[in-house]
Amino acid sequence: MTGVRELTILVLSFICLCLILALIKIFHKLWWAPTRVKHLMGLQGVKGPSYRFIHGSTKEIMSMQKEAMARPLGLSNNIFPKILPHVHCWTNLYGKNYLQWQGPQAELVITEPELIKEILSNRERVYPKVKAQIFLKKIFGDGVVASEGEKWEKMRKIANYAFQTESLKGMIPAMIASVEGMIERWKDHEGKEIDVYEDFRLLTSEVISRTAFGSSYLEGKVIFEMMLKLTLVTSKNLYQQRFPGISKVFKTRDQIESENLEIGIRESIIGMIKKREEKVMNGEEDSFGSDFLGVLLNAHHDADINQRISVDDMVDECKTFYFAGQETTNSLLAWTVFLLAVNTDWQEKARREVLDLFGRQNPNPDGIAKLKSLGLIINESLRLYPPAIAVSRRVEREVRLGKLNLPANINLCVPILALHHDPQIWGEGVNLFKPERFSEGVAKATKDNTAAFLPFGMGPRICVGFNFALNEAKIALTMILQRYSFTLSPAYVHSPVQILTTCPQYGVQVMLHPLSKFELACEN
Repeated sequence: MTGVRELTILVLSFICLCLILALIKIFHKLWWAPTRVKHLMGLQGVKGPSYRFIHGSTKEIMSMQKEAMARPLGLSNNIFPKILPHVHCWTNLYGKNYLQWQGPQAELVITEPELIKEILSNRERVYPKVKAQIFLKKIFGDGVVASEGEKWEKMRKIANYAFQTESLKGMIPAMIASVEGMIERWKDHEGKEIDVYEDFRLLTSEVISRTAFGSSYLEGKVIFEMMLKLTLVTSKNLYQQRFPGISKVFKTRDQIESENLEIGIRESIIGMIKKREEKVMNGEEDSFGSDFLGVLLNAHHDADINQRISVDDMVDECKTFYFAGQETTNSLLAWTVFLLAVNTDWQEKARREVLDLFGRQNPNPDGIAKLKSLGLIINESLRLYPPAIAVSRRVEREVRLGKLNLPANINLCVPILALHHDPQIWGEGVNLFKPERFSEGVAKATKDNTAAFLPFGMGPRICVGFNFALNEAKIALTMILQRYSFTLSPAYVHSPVQILTTCPQYGVQVMLHPLSKFELACEN
């Protein structure tokens, strides 16, 4: 009996010790660590909203966003206080750099261009990517967007090869064919209202399918639909906080849905990969091809085992391209058409340039490079409505940033939208559509030649597909301007929102007016 009693006491003591250690760990994460970081940053003059137990700043952020979305915007381009109301409020209240909280995780918001340049350049390799939130990871996996170190270098090299200049030129015919298909559908809407945002979603999906995967939109339709659902679920849960570890035991409906979508997307992509492999093995094709999928398959079957990538790597890169390739260009096209529908003088200027260069012929690589006015318009659209509104990094080890000493393991947030809408950088007309500000180049567009234009990021992690997106946008806008003028529909409601990228909540409705032969002759 004595032995049993001693064993029971021993087991109970062990359980108590485990509970005490767990409570100490929870206390450290939820209270001690945040309190310490707040004290360290406060000593350096960095303030911010109070840390709230468990939730941090997230409840305040969600409340401010809900209130901002309820306020009408008119047709103003002043979207910063609507999409990032907390950053707008807290930078005015606490200064250019302030401390906020994603749950118990400290996040230093940085809006000083020189500090941002140092962070994104990451010369000392001390600012890696933040570990992806559980829902975001289901979209990007561990691909080139999220990976670090040797794996990132390998995947980035493959992506750079896939989007090199000659490869981009080879994609132009497929881009043109996709736009022609869209314009053919538009013939049924001439003189009527059309929601270009929905049509651009189909267009960008078609372009990705043709240029990257050698298939039509219909073949990739299931993947795009699942990716869209996963994007909406992810966006809804960006600021949700849960107790550490509890999400693995008690899953929400959104978690279950996102996991099912992730499985479905993976199965569809693997099916596409196997189909391409079987064609080569059966002798129907003599190579995997030179498109994005072909480049990935060649890397997967590389003779050098050290250079090979796994099936999981291929799936993650395909998911990344399906999302980023579509959402970025879709956002860019929608907001550019909106701005041109409102600013018809610039629409006419762009049309004259397009007709002077191409007439009624399809665009070509040499002419695309000469589209100066359209280039200015696209830059100004990306400034006012950047697809990605913020980027995040992590402080890997204690480091000095400007005058600040940063402790390890805090996150850094660079709100691109705040930078693009800062009157101290761009002048008092910061919210006006003024493409001419870029007439002497990006470097001279700001008041003091400040490097503050970051629609695709900066430094070694700049978006690898940005030239792909710009080419696609220029081709689509060129072919539209050759055939149509457009004005904003009375039904349009201006309500930009963040659904991972900057989106028009209710679409972009315009009135489509076909150009007559007389109008075209006058333009020429």
